[in-house]
Amino acid sequence: MSDFKGRHFEGEVVLWAVRWYCRYGVSYRDLEQMMGERGVSVDHSTIYRWVQKYAPEIEKRLRWQWRGPRSTSWRIDETYVKVRGQWAYLYRAVDKHGNTIDFYLSPTRNTAAAKRFLGKALSGLKDWEKPRVINTDKAPTYAAALTELKKEGRCPEETLHRQVKYLNNIIESDHGKLKQLIRPVRGFKTLKTAYATIKGFEVMHALRKGQASAFNITRDMRGEARIVERAFGLGASVLAETVQFHSEQIELESA
Repeated sequence: MSDFKGRHFEGEVVLWAVRWYCRYGVSYRDLEQMMGERGVSVDHSTIYRWVQKYAPEIEKRLRWQWRGPRSTSWRIDETYVKVRGQWAYLYRAVDKHGNTIDFYLSPTRNTAAAKRFLGKALSGLKDWEKPRVINTDKAPTYAAALTELKKEGRCPEETLHRQVKYLNNIIESDHGKLKQLIRPVRGFKTLKTAYATIKGFEVMHALRKGQASAFNITRDMRGEARIVERAFGLGASVLAETVQFHSEQIELESA
């Protein structure tokens, strides 16, 4: 059954809107006007509903493609997101090259929240993908959380916990780029809607950094869009696209 059954618009249009919102840091009303210029008349409240439904689904379906640490040296930190006038805590992890490893939105900033996040980041990784070293700030919650995870066998015993401030510059810089996407939201109304939207921001930010590049056949913006579309069974298969792309390249070289 189609993921877009009952929608007034085709799946390509829905994903187009969700991708643009999550990639470019525009408001819903601005995106409504931008789509209107392309001949698509859709209300900003409809785009909001699309983002709430499909942004988490994009993150879920592409997780195995974009999430693959290139280094066992991790940088972990949290940033702040306003939800209904209150600050929530967005825990994030990147490797030393700046590739996104994982993220977690929590209403609290304590050992339990740090443990949930670290457990999520470690989950599903092969042994050789797990961190050799984790760098954090001096918050005691991380040390306590890592100690518990090691006792439970969820974190390698030999993983070194390091607290060197300047080494986290790379993740603090990455926070800033993500905040550029979050800024037009001007605050979320619930933790659920915030997390759903942030999942879209994070996955599109990861794709923009070149994660999942192995699946970007044309190595350009259209290839990035096709990664998302293929996850929903839209358009040609990856094999058909690869054959077509190489055929076009051969024609260009022989012209």
